[in-house]
Amino acid sequence: MQESGSSTFRHEIAIRYGLATLAAMAALLLRELLSPFLGTDNPYHTVWAAVVFASWYCGVGPAIFATLLGGLGVWYWFLPPTRSFHLQHPKTEISGIVGFLLFSGLIIVLGEANRRSLEKSRRAEEALQKAHDELEQKVKERTAALEAANAGLGELSSRLQQIRDEERRQIARELHDSVGQLLTALSINIAVVQSQVSHLDPSAVRAVSENASLIDQLSRETRTISHLLHPPLLDVAGLASAVRWYVDGFSERSKIKIDVDIPEAFRRLSDETEIAIFRMVQECLTNIHRHSGATAAAIRFRAEDSRVLVEVQDNGNGITLDKQLELSSPGRSGVGFRGMRERFRQLGGTLEIRSEGRGTMVIATLPLVESNTDRTVKK
Repeated sequence: MQESGSSTFRHEIAIRYGLATLAAMAALLLRELLSPFLGTDNPYHTVWAAVVFASWYCGVGPAIFATLLGGLGVWYWFLPPTRSFHLQHPKTEISGIVGFLLFSGLIIVLGEANRRSLEKSRRAEEALQKAHDELEQKVKERTAALEAANAGLGELSSRLQQIRDEERRQIARELHDSVGQLLTALSINIAVVQSQVSHLDPSAVRAVSENASLIDQLSRETRTISHLLHPPLLDVAGLASAVRWYVDGFSERSKIKIDVDIPEAFRRLSDETEIAIFRMVQECLTNIHRHSGATAAAIRFRAEDSRVLVEVQDNGNGITLDKQLELSSPGRSGVGFRGMRERFRQLGGTLEIRSEGRGTMVIATLPLVESNTDRTVKK
């Protein structure tokens, strides 16, 4: 490796000296061609060009060599008597040679200074370019790592949503199967006690009656909580029926008038799509009740080509632009709207908010993936 570098260096030096020699010879030849016009006047004119070239591009050594070669050539060919190293006017000619050598030396110094400055600038530029390339590479690596981390967070968020849905489904099932059965048993036992109220004093009769009422109320509350966690209609009858059932209960509790526009024939969708849309409707109605101050809202379902569109619109206070930007910003997955947005992204869809002045509209778009059961839910 070291021998190869030394050989390259020697080869470069030889090229520089060769170029300087060619420049000096070309300058002397040009001067010879101009002799019919210039005679013996100004013999060094063309040699200056060779000195400048060698100084600027070949280095100190080759420039000195070109200067000496050019000076000797001028002495031999152009100083009278020509073709001889004798001088017809020694004092004048020697002064000219010395002047040529001095000015050539100045040109060599300036050329070397310029060459070194250019070399320094070139190296600085190369170092800067190298640093820029390294920085750009690091930025690309960090960007790739960040994108991978964001993708991982998105997948994790989606997985957490799925786990939460499964937990809700499991809790709803436990409430219905276990707690519901226990409450039914308690209700039966209370009914037995109520049949024997003639043997009880008035305070005991009141207590039994109140317990029966409380058990009935607890049964209704448990059934409502179970259905809100995961409505059985969603699995049995499909999204349209589940949304209508939920909207009816919500409208009754919140006193907000809600219009539901679902096509008369709305096919069953995949489980992931149906639960995502149902949770989106839940979240939107909850936000309308808590934050918007709306008195009315509308839910519209549309199936277009290969996608399904869901719109939830209210007549409330609207959402400020800053809040819209915050909710729509990427990489901010979490609960609420951002969690829904990430879930829809994982399913190949989009979720956006539009709010200008009063009122807000949430628009969800998902690929139209029908359920394998391929059932149609009627109104």
